[in-house]
Amino acid sequence: MFTINIEKECGCFKKSDLENNQSFEDKDDALIKAMNMVNFMNKEFCQKHEFRLSENGENFKIAVDAKQAEHSGCCGGGHCS
Repeated sequence: MFTINIEKECGCFKKSDLENNQSFEDKDDALIKAMNMVNFMNKEFCQKHEFRLSENGENFKIAVDAKQAEHSGCCGGGHCS
């Protein structure tokens, strides 16, 4: 049995129709579903978090990390604006 587990359910996940701890008989089915979930969450959720997939035996874990602020290229010296 292969399981997809969301490490930490953020507010967007709780509001969505996605389910945590899903189980599959087939590894490929579980992997495809987990990859689709990660892609959906990274594109459609509020963008405060970044989701990444890892595999450990029969478990697929979707980790949740705070999204890093994007750097604008400005050095902060005050002359870019």
